[in-house]
Amino acid sequence: MASDSELSEFLKNMEKKAFKRAFYHVRNEDAALDILQDSMIKLCTNYADKPVSELPLLFQRILSNTMLDWFRRQKTRNALFSNLSDFSSADPEGEFDLLEVTADSSGVAGSESAEEWVGRLQTLEHIETAVMALPARQREAFLLRYWEELDVAETAAVMGCSEGSVKTHCSRAIQALSKTLGTQGIRP
Repeated sequence: MASDSELSEFLKNMEKKAFKRAFYHVRNEDAALDILQDSMIKLCTNYADKPVSELPLLFQRILSNTMLDWFRRQKTRNALFSNLSDFSSADPEGEFDLLEVTADSSGVAGSESAEEWVGRLQTLEHIETAVMALPARQREAFLLRYWEELDVAETAAVMGCSEGSVKTHCSRAIQALSKTLGTQGIRP
């Protein structure tokens, strides 16, 4: 059974990655924060009695299900109501701050030159755009495998599919990203 401090530490460590994953899926910062909060509450409410070793997979599955629920609610809401804000132009800047991703563990961007920093920031923006352009299942498999660093079996458990499907989705995502980023001059 996980103690309160262990559960709190686990959630603290998962927060940024889980937010980024939710943001990639829903493409809305407020919705991603709501999904993250709901997922954390569900984990604490329903699974606080589980061992710490089981929490990562449980949390990833809860996060996936919460995102699916959000999409279902959106689909239903959009079918019933016409949301006028959908017709306004989106802010191209967005409210997501890539500086959080580029900062090191101390929160400082580092001692690199401005040119290197801008180049790295632009590369990250290109990669983020390419990842967001992937089909949903490919994006989910890619993020779970390479962002969350889950193995194939864990990813299959979280996604609710076979290990072969995970491998296929990841392979296709990597091919698409390689092609997209290659056309932009970004090589591994």
